[in-house]
Amino acid sequence: MASPKVVLVTGGNNGIGYETVKAFLQSDKAYHILLGSRSMEKAKLAIEALHKECPESTNTIEAVQVDLNSDESIEKGFEKIKSSPGHIDILINNAGAAFDPAFNAGEISLRECFNKAYDVNVAGTQVLTWTFVPLLLKSADPRLIFVAGLSQITKASEAYFPTPPQPAGWPKKVDFETIGYRCSKTALNMLMLDWNHKLKEDGVKVWGVGPGFLATDLGNMREKLVEMKGGHPSIGGKIILSVAEGGRDADVGKIVGQNGLVPF
Repeated sequence: MASPKVVLVTGGNNGIGYETVKAFLQSDKAYHILLGSRSMEKAKLAIEALHKECPESTNTIEAVQVDLNSDESIEKGFEKIKSSPGHIDILINNAGAAFDPAFNAGEISLRECFNKAYDVNVAGTQVLTWTFVPLLLKSADPRLIFVAGLSQITKASEAYFPTPPQPAGWPKKVDFETIGYRCSKTALNMLMLDWNHKLKEDGVKVWGVGPGFLATDLGNMREKLVEMKGGHPSIGGKIILSVAEGGRDADVGKIVGQNGLVPF
């Protein structure tokens, strides 16, 4: 019997990451899932919940502490996985953060809002990927996925979802601000393109996945996202699993969404 494939999901204790871990746990293919989280306590609680939701699964989960704000944490996570299981078959860069709500609430400055988003979503993701690629290259079928979020740039003629039209005058009142987050996720798409370019000769398949507008705890705005008709995070988990299991191998180097390819 073939050994289970090893998949690392960053930010796996909540939202789309949690649902992605669950999708792999429920798959009929064999996986050992590394649930990455900043907090080991939250990771362990998530694993307990997942075992209760999926009691019949024979796939396995292991918690790995990894904080995208900390190079030391990333290096420790790498050393742990290097020791055992020794490689990764699928790396899913899901962990992300949004600070626009904190800016809107006057809790942080506009500069902090953008810098914090880029530090986690772009710099942190890049450092983690750069650090973990040697483990990915040990796989016979390496796969690398970046969760793109609301990064697509809409055409001028289309609705600028989710920000409604703004009346003339200043200041503008935007109840659900996302621009810092969206800019950082658009930059993440450049990372995806660059890694696709860098790793092509190594046989690594690289994608972005745009899960769509889903109701997660991003920015502590779940209630608002539900009110705005955000979909269930499990939608994202199922799309990511489909890509990881070969459903979109023809679309390497592109962003896969709910309804096909996402323009960017």
